[in-house]
Amino acid sequence: MSELTIFHKIIAGEIPCDSVYDTEDVLGFKDIHPKAPTHILFVAKKEEHFVPSIIDLTDETQHVPCMLIRAAQEFAKEKGIEGFKLTFHCGKGGGQEVFFLHLHFMSQQSL
Repeated sequence: MSELTIFHKIIAGEIPCDSVYDTEDVLGFKDIHPKAPTHILFVAKKEEHFVPSIIDLTDETQHVPCMLIRAAQEFAKEKGIEGFKLTFHCGKGGGQEVFFLHLHFMSQQSL
C-alpha cells in the first residue's frame, strides 16, 4: 500500500476518531457519515495487515477480512447488538471511497 489514507492517519493518532473498539490488531470507530443509527468502521492496525481492498488480498493477507469480521462479532456481543449488517466495498465500482480495507458494521439498534 503506497498512498497514505485517512485511516492510516487515524491509526497513527494524527486524526481523532470516535473509537468504540480497540485491540492490538483492530480499531473500530464511528463513521463520520453514518448510514444507520450504529455505523462503525473496523480497520486493521498493523502495517503487515494493510491492504487497499478485498480485490488485493494475497495468501499472506487473506486472514484480514476474517479478523475484522471477528472484531465486529465481538463488538456486537459486548454491546448487546442482536442484528447487524456487515459490508466490504470492493473497488471504485463497488462503492469503495477509501482504499484501505475496512468493514462497515451497521445496525438499526443505537449504541
